[in-house]
Amino acid sequence: MDTRTPLPFEVAAGSVVGREHARAGRNNQDAWCVRGSEHGVALVVADGCGSQACSELGAQLGVRGVAQAALTRLAEDGRVDEAGFLPGLREDVLCLLSELRGELGRDTLGDFLFTVVGAVVTPSHTLVFSAGDGVWSLNGDVHTLGPFPNNAPPYLAYALIRGDDTSFVTRALVPTADVHALLLGTDGVADLAKLGAASLPSSEETVGPLSRFWTEDRYFENPDALRRRLAMLNRESVRADFDARRLVRTPGLLPDDTTMVVLRRRVGRA
Repeated sequence: MDTRTPLPFEVAAGSVVGREHARAGRNNQDAWCVRGSEHGVALVVADGCGSQACSELGAQLGVRGVAQAALTRLAEDGRVDEAGFLPGLREDVLCLLSELRGELGRDTLGDFLFTVVGAVVTPSHTLVFSAGDGVWSLNGDVHTLGPFPNNAPPYLAYALIRGDDTSFVTRALVPTADVHALLLGTDGVADLAKLGAASLPSSEETVGPLSRFWTEDRYFENPDALRRRLAMLNRESVRADFDARRLVRTPGLLPDDTTMVVLRRRVGRA
């Protein structure tokens, strides 16, 4: 996806299938989306419910739906600092999911169980919100959402399936002038955040802190650099132990699908 923005920010994003999902032959059930317009930028990550047959479909449709609905609201003079913005965005997304159920001609609501961590950045204000678990960080202050009881996050689609009063929750609302670095991640990023001192499977290099994803230029210079870094962290290493006459396997570091979108202010621009 296009990660260019009309605001004085640059964006990097990437996703990798988790070690356990790869072993089971399952797809990556995470998704991300970045979309911009003259009114602002919407950034969204989602994690599909692992027990559903096509949760990766729901996550992919979900991030696109949330991002586009947010930009549509901005185009209609919606303001992220107004009390009605998030409730209205919730209704837009639920309406989309209900329409998709009818268009697809089968009961797809179970596939639409996905968590959301999102942000809408406008020239005046930046809103960070969520529905379910994940990770978000603003200017280096990292917050983990969840886990929830019985590993059951409040999926937004529960409002359609069970009538639950699930909603988007505001995590931060700040002047955009105060935003220097923003990270949105699925719950796999919570595992990654604990691995700073760990070594990569194939070398003695350490993983390092999450902050490297918004402080190191390489992730913004190459659109595939962040994904490649996540893939390197999760690449199994195999070496020969000649004395023991056996192969030694070192598994990847990330057990769960791991996805992040990182936004930082461009150097030299206000």
